[in-house]
Amino acid sequence: MAKKFRNKYRIESHRMPFWNYAGNGIYYITFVTQNRELILGNISEGRIILSDFGKIVDEQWHLSFQIRNELFLDEYVIMPNHLHAIVVLKKMMETQSQSQSQSQSHVETHGRASLHIVNDINPTNPVVRKPKSLSSFMAGFKSVVNTKIDDYIDLHHLNIPKYNRNNHFFQPNYYDHIIRNSYAYKRIKKYIINNPIKWEQDRFNNNDK
Repeated sequence: MAKKFRNKYRIESHRMPFWNYAGNGIYYITFVTQNRELILGNISEGRIILSDFGKIVDEQWHLSFQIRNELFLDEYVIMPNHLHAIVVLKKMMETQSQSQSQSQSHVETHGRASLHIVNDINPTNPVVRKPKSLSSFMAGFKSVVNTKIDDYIDLHHLNIPKYNRNNHFFQPNYYDHIIRNSYAYKRIKKYIINNPIKWEQDRFNNNDK
């Protein structure tokens, strides 16, 4: 829901209150192109055929995980105007004593990471991004995509607006959901895999709008 801030409407954060997004966990994330534009590709016979922009997004998506030791990519799919993924955030430098002290607050998942809840809200500046957190990863990825696509626009002399802080390629916000058990993991993984097949019924499909 949009609320007013300094007489301007802003989108409410989809982040879960009191959740430590810099801690270990398994996340289902979705992010969408600005205005839900169908610019990442098209669906043909239940498969995604990536556009040139979609190929840039795909390449930078994989590179983003290669340069981060704490993040692992599980399942994902690029759709014509959005991307679904299961991402594992696993801090490799966590000591054994730290793990043991937190064990009482962990919720076991399907075996690749554990979850815990910590009140780390900063009331004076709630939008500060922690290093090696999900939000810092997403911000970095989107920034790189903007740059790479702008380079493509320049290289091919495309007569379209370039992307910047006022003209985002992806919507500034993103959706996330904490995967808490193996049942949820399997259900979400199946949904991601079958997403191209069910494109006609997809809520992000704005072909008729």
